Amino acid sequence: MPTYHDDDIQYDYDLFVIGGGSGGVRGARMAAATGARVALAEEYRYGGTCVIRGCVPKKLFSYASHFHEEFEDAAGFGWNVGERSFDWKTLIANKDKEIDRLEGIYKNLLDNAKVIRYDGRATLEDRHTVRVGDKTFTANKILLAPGGHVTFPEGKGWEHAISSNEAFHLEELPKRVIVYGGGYIAVEFAGIFNGLGSDVTQVYRGDALLRGFDRDVREFLGAEMVKKGIKLELNKTIEEITKAGDVLQVTLSDGTRLEVDAVFAATGRSPNVEGLGLEKAGVALTKKGAIQVDEFSRTTAKNIYAVGDVTDRVNLTPVAIQEAMAFVDTAFRDTPRAMDHHNIATAVFSHPPVCTVGLSEEQAIERYGDVEVYRSSFRPMKHTLSGRDEKTLMKLVVEKHGKKVVGLHMVGADSPEIVQGFAVAIKAGATKAMFDATVGIHPTAAEEFVTMREPVSR
Repeated sequence: MPTYHDDDIQYDYDLFVIGGGSGGVRGARMAAATGARVALAEEYRYGGTCVIRGCVPKKLFSYASHFHEEFEDAAGFGWNVGERSFDWKTLIANKDKEIDRLEGIYKNLLDNAKVIRYDGRATLEDRHTVRVGDKTFTANKILLAPGGHVTFPEGKGWEHAISSNEAFHLEELPKRVIVYGGGYIAVEFAGIFNGLGSDVTQVYRGDALLRGFDRDVREFLGAEMVKKGIKLELNKTIEEITKAGDVLQVTLSDGTRLEVDAVFAATGRSPNVEGLGLEKAGVALTKKGAIQVDEFSRTTAKNIYAVGDVTDRVNLTPVAIQEAMAFVDTAFRDTPRAMDHHNIATAVFSHPPVCTVGLSEEQAIERYGDVEVYRSSFRPMKHTLSGRDEKTLMKLVVEKHGKKVVGLHMVGADSPEIVQGFAVAIKAGATKAMFDATVGIHPTAAEEFVTMREPVSR
């Protein structure tokens, strides 16, 4: 194997990447494009959480779960779709085929970039040495991108629960499900199970879903989910789960007892740092157990970097990819660049979906003091004929002194597709006057963002 030199020290590789998810693969490919010799190790499947058991299969499930409403809505437009049924096993099989295809693409991307792949668990032996199985390799620089993993709550009976990992491979669709949690994954799977025909109860310890989002968004989404038949049990926790045959008995903190076929836990994820050998390499952790990095994604070991969920900054796939690109610019293109974590748009594929960019009203008040809020809630045009009782929420938060739009929020159909474009405007510092000067596309829901003229009184 050829060796590479740095300060008269010979290394097997210029870069060794641990983790074959979106961040690790992008960092490896782009570093290899600079002429560096790069290796990557992955212990499970290429593509990471997003492709294998996260964003991609979840979005496919979300598509599937919307069809029952589409069939119902069609009647108002003159369509008679006749009898219909859903087959869970078909969805699982087709999802598996697509995930296999995507994993193959990730492998090919690495191979075509001449990145050497090692299938196995990689750990650090020291600052420049990586072990994969019974082999060791040296590298001038190391990029840590092992991602994160599901964590279950502490308490009685949680060994009977499932997480998003198992939900993608269930033999049968559970008829009755408790979804425990109030974040992205919880609200998304509550909508998925409900849409596919399960009886869903969502239990959350807070008083509104999606902690950290704009309060109007949180309350509006909760109300819309209830309309769709999801039962919300807020300000409650699960005290105990017991199993009796195929049935789970669940006791809530207020004494309520429920019988269900599955309990889906979505209460958090943790960085994959256990057994990684960080202490051998001098890589420090934060108080929350994530890898500590500076603005350039450099760890406390100067030649080792980390990107993605293992750093617990903004745990979104596109963020990991951008962090990896900034890492390559810094470490291999001699153009140091810090990833800008401000004004990152984020989508929640709930029913209906949520998308937001910038500050919530509460955050804007804390930062700027005086703000103007523009808010519109309306029945989408589609449902004037479908008859469905579903509304859309749109909201702008404007900093009062400079009139800059600092927050944009939407709950409703197609919100992720709509907000992506507006995210460019927010990132560019658009003012309310610029929004007002933009001609709307009619008839669309999106035009509401450029036609709201009067702030709401608070």
